[in-house]
Amino acid sequence: MADPSPRLIALDALRGFAVMGILLMNIMGFAMPGAAYLNPAAYGGTGPADLAAWGLCFVLVDGKFRALFSFLFGASMLLVVDRAEAAGDDGATIHFQRMAVLLGLGLVHAFLIWNGDILVLYAGIGAFAFAFVQRSVRALVAIGIALLAAQMLLLSRFLGDFAALRDAAAAPGASAAILSAWRGLNDQVGIPSAAAIRDSLAIHHGGYATILGDRLDEGVATPFLQYLDAGVETLGLMLLGMAALRSGFLAGAWRRGAYARIAAACYLAGVPALAWMAIGVARTGFDPVAAVRASELFAAPFRPILMIGHASLLLLWLTGKPHGILAQRLAAVGRAALSNYVGTSIVMTTLFYGYGGGLFGRLGRAELYGVVPIAWLFMLAWSKPWLDRYRYGPLEWLWRSLARGEAQPMRRAKKDIASKSQ
Repeated sequence: MADPSPRLIALDALRGFAVMGILLMNIMGFAMPGAAYLNPAAYGGTGPADLAAWGLCFVLVDGKFRALFSFLFGASMLLVVDRAEAAGDDGATIHFQRMAVLLGLGLVHAFLIWNGDILVLYAGIGAFAFAFVQRSVRALVAIGIALLAAQMLLLSRFLGDFAALRDAAAAPGASAAILSAWRGLNDQVGIPSAAAIRDSLAIHHGGYATILGDRLDEGVATPFLQYLDAGVETLGLMLLGMAALRSGFLAGAWRRGAYARIAAACYLAGVPALAWMAIGVARTGFDPVAAVRASELFAAPFRPILMIGHASLLLLWLTGKPHGILAQRLAAVGRAALSNYVGTSIVMTTLFYGYGGGLFGRLGRAELYGVVPIAWLFMLAWSKPWLDRYRYGPLEWLWRSLARGEAQPMRRAKKDIASKSQ
């Protein structure tokens, strides 16, 4: 999402990798009732292939690519501010204008396209993160880690309340209010009732007006609830991303041996622990409290660790040889990350919702992963040819133009197009 020149191909390629990887978990949000995102027993099948797909995603994907996207957003934000000030502009003004426009784009995305939006969260937290742009690498790392720890404390309190509510609902003579509260929470993050599943299927098999009405009924404040769920963690990841840019880590400036050692250490620390958690949750029969506790609390310290592992492995590849066609195409996906993120929402909701293909709830968990590579190929196919001819992705151009208060030049000069085609 940074300005296009000069480019840091490693940062762009990592961003492309992140926006493609996010779809591995978001596909559940597009295609199934919401509780299935965390719990395979909620919906989508519990056959061997479905459970294997869930387990692999729990260990390698869930939260890691969103963490990487947040990490890279912080780095890109710092890069934009630094470049604005180097050009003689006011970095603060440019930054807050960009975040204000991103907030508007996020609200459009959340209400008119898909309610799983993260842009509203990034806009607000990104605005707050500006307070830290002058901090040293060491300070950014220390504050970022402290914020991640604070998020865990907040989650532990919520999950304690979740378990207490389940136990109160299971006790003899539980009041109607307690039973209703438990059913409502269980429908959202546990194993929904048959009635809740029917309602979700009926809404998403309906027309656009039905789906839009359901989003509006939830309230205009709904996109902002993410600030309570993930705001502290997101800020911590953004600050770590700033530190990674300042240290040269994200520019591919470190020795290849360092990237290899970091990747190995992260995978050795994270993969066995998360695999053990996944097995433990499966042995409970995907008890709602156990599933949510594992995914949201116990796995939390390992999300940034695996995220760094993924980033280090990709940087090891990127620094090992001249950038080939795959690296260039991955970088182009990253340069058009906003367009690819929102474009994926448009394509997937059209495919799964009733006003399009109507496939919501009709594919199993393992089957859904057949859709993801097709979307990846589309991202890789369009992004580079477009950016060979134009300076920005479509939504990147809109974002920059609105933030700057005037239409930005879009087409590349003919000589630039010719040089790229050679």
